[in-house]
Amino acid sequence: MYAIIDIETTGGSYKNESITEVAIFIHDGKKIVDEFVSLVNPGKGIPYFITNLTGITNEMVEDAPAFYEIAKKIVEITEDKIFVAHNSSFDYGFIKNEFKRLGYDYSRKQLCTVKLSRKLIPGLKSYSLGNLCNALNIEINDRHRAAGDALATVKLFELLLEKDKNKLINKQAKKLSFKGLNSLLDLSILKRLPKKTGVYYFYNNKNDIIYIGKSKNIRKRVISHLSNESTSKAIEMKSRIADIDYEITGSELIALLLESDEIKKHKPVFNRAQRRSTFTTGIFSYYDQNSYLRLHIGKNSGKDSPLSSFSSQDEAKNHLFNLVEEFSLCQKLCGLYITDGACFQYHINQCKGACIGKESAKDYNQRVEKAIEKYEYQQNNFLIIDTGRNDDEKSVIQIENGKYQGFGYFEPKYVNNNIEQLKESVKSYPDNRDVQQIIRGYLHKKKQERIILL
Repeated sequence: MYAIIDIETTGGSYKNESITEVAIFIHDGKKIVDEFVSLVNPGKGIPYFITNLTGITNEMVEDAPAFYEIAKKIVEITEDKIFVAHNSSFDYGFIKNEFKRLGYDYSRKQLCTVKLSRKLIPGLKSYSLGNLCNALNIEINDRHRAAGDALATVKLFELLLEKDKNKLINKQAKKLSFKGLNSLLDLSILKRLPKKTGVYYFYNNKNDIIYIGKSKNIRKRVISHLSNESTSKAIEMKSRIADIDYEITGSELIALLLESDEIKKHKPVFNRAQRRSTFTTGIFSYYDQNSYLRLHIGKNSGKDSPLSSFSSQDEAKNHLFNLVEEFSLCQKLCGLYITDGACFQYHINQCKGACIGKESAKDYNQRVEKAIEKYEYQQNNFLIIDTGRNDDEKSVIQIENGKYQGFGYFEPKYVNNNIEQLKESVKSYPDNRDVQQIIRGYLHKKKQERIILL
């Protein structure tokens, strides 16, 4: 399956510019089977020359969703698909960087129709999309708009599939590059790796752990590491992997908790960011001089306890924008809109005037307190029951007096919800800010099987 993609942007550099439109057409090798097209609010002005080229104006994207609002859809619709684009490094680079700003590592196999066209249709003067379509009599509607260019790329891709007598596209899609691996690494280990949820470990030739990760499919994730040539760090790491080990957890929550604990314990050289803390930025609360309860984004220094923590400033900001919208809070009082007077949202009736004292601190604070409740455990003592490592067992995570105690496994047919036996199954692990954030986030998504209150 292929995800044929085109984007429009505010400029040419993914490091400094943003996406204004995205179009994704899912293709099964014969026809389009699904699609997603959306304008995107880039969070910045669109230069005049870009509007001249694409026709996309600032007014058109003003009410469009921000990238973080469509990020989940992009992940889901492109999952297990091959990323196809004309000059794919441009489109893929922008999309990958947008996810990076959200603290998410977006990774897909790529196919570039420019490179494929050069191999399958040699001898043309130009391989730009416009010139290729002219040469091949492919009609383009809405040139330089994401859907128009993506549909033209679909037609080009279908033509390339017809011309591909030697199954070059199929080989490219399946090809994994295992170049530059450590000579001590026995690749037969890949066959023994499970396609299950758990934590995996990379060792160097001195048997030191150099990287720890977690995945819902250990084999697939390890293979992606060994074939990754996208960054110098990825190339260096795979060249030093001499052995691989893993631990199946069954539960994704336990995989997250175990990964966090193991990284802090072993301090692998290629987990530098996670060694310090996976969540470097937090949302904090305080009362100002006028008794308004305010939220703000800050660094997790350890002095104050955050309501919630995030892996990047952008991720925290996007989350706080959502919180402001959900509970009708003031962007100015949340540090998201800098002004000496009323915030912009007040002028469009989306803020009730706390920024200028029109809404009382008492009324405003009630909504802030409701927002804060989202980040507190509903109970101080409970057990989380989740999937086990096989069909005969379940996992249990214990919270006591608001503190994480650890996790373990049990067989339901022997325990039968006996609370003391469940607690005896728990192996002790240390509590910390990262663990608290992991558990709260998981509970908020309601992905666990059930909760037992104590």
